[in-house]
Amino acid sequence: MFISLFPLQIDCISQSVDPSSAFPLSQTTACLCKHMQSFDVMSEPLKCCICLDDFTRPASLPCGHCFCLGCIGEYWRILKAYRCPLCKALFPTRPQLKTDQTPQPQNAASPLKAGEVPCDFCPAKRPAVKSCLVCLASYCDAHLEPHYQSEDLGRHLLISVVKNLEDSVCRLHGKRLESFCSSDRACICAMCAQTEHRGHHIISIKREAAKKKSIIRRRSLKVQRAIQERQSEVEKIKHSDLSVQDKEPIKQLQEEIAELQERNTELQQLSQTEDNLHLVQRFLHTAL
Repeated sequence: MFISLFPLQIDCISQSVDPSSAFPLSQTTACLCKHMQSFDVMSEPLKCCICLDDFTRPASLPCGHCFCLGCIGEYWRILKAYRCPLCKALFPTRPQLKTDQTPQPQNAASPLKAGEVPCDFCPAKRPAVKSCLVCLASYCDAHLEPHYQSEDLGRHLLISVVKNLEDSVCRLHGKRLESFCSSDRACICAMCAQTEHRGHHIISIKREAAKKKSIIRRRSLKVQRAIQERQSEVEKIKHSDLSVQDKEPIKQLQEEIAELQERNTELQQLSQTEDNLHLVQRFLHTAL
C-alpha cells in the first residue's frame, strides 16, 4: 500500500536535504533534527518517513536514519539500488540493517475477510501482504521480513497477493504471466512472447481482462432479458383458464428461469474478480 506514496513523500523530504551530501552528515542531520523538532513529540511519536505511519519493525541504516523494515526493503526493491531516501547516501552493497529485536506482540488473528489470502507460514493464518513468484508462497508482514533483510531473497520478485499463485507463473519458463496471446487464446510470460508465441497477436492481461468484462456484461444483460421473458410467459399462463394437465408449461418455464438465474449469478461473480489474470483464466475455463 505504501508503494504509491514513495514518489510524493520521498521527493518532499529530499527538497529539504542536500542531495550531494554523504554520511557523516553534520549539516543534513542538523536540518533533519530541526525538521523533526517541529512536531509535538509528546503528543505524537515519530513516524516512518516513507509510509508516514508509526514504525513497524524499525530498521536503522549505516547513515543513522531509521525506517520500517518493510518500507525500506520495498523502496530498495523498486529503486534497484541501496540508497537512503532521506540523505541520499548510496551503499555499494546491501547494508546489514539493525532492527529492533524486541519481540513483537502477537495479537490474536482475526478471521480473514473476503478476498484476503492467508500467509503460508502463519499457524494463525494471518492475511498475506505480498506473494513471491520465486518461492511461490504468500507472506504476512512478519514472515516477509527475510525478503527485505537477505540480499539473495531481496532479488526475488514480489507481487500483490494472489490466491492461486501457481496459476500466475508460466509453467515453462517460471516467469510471471503478464500478457495474453489472442492467436492461441492463452496467458503467456515475456519469454513466451519472444519464443513460442513470437509473431502472434499479443496484448496485455489488463487489456484482455477489460475485453472479457465487456463480454460478461453483455451476456449478463442477455440472460436477464431471457429471465424476464420467461417470467412474463408464466404470468400470462397463470392468468389464463388452465386445467391441471395444462400446467406443465409453467413447470418447464420455472426450471428454465432457475437455470438462467444460476448462470447470471456465475456471470456476476466472474465480473467481480479483482485480479485481471485470474479473471481471464476463469473466463477461458468457464462455459458461460
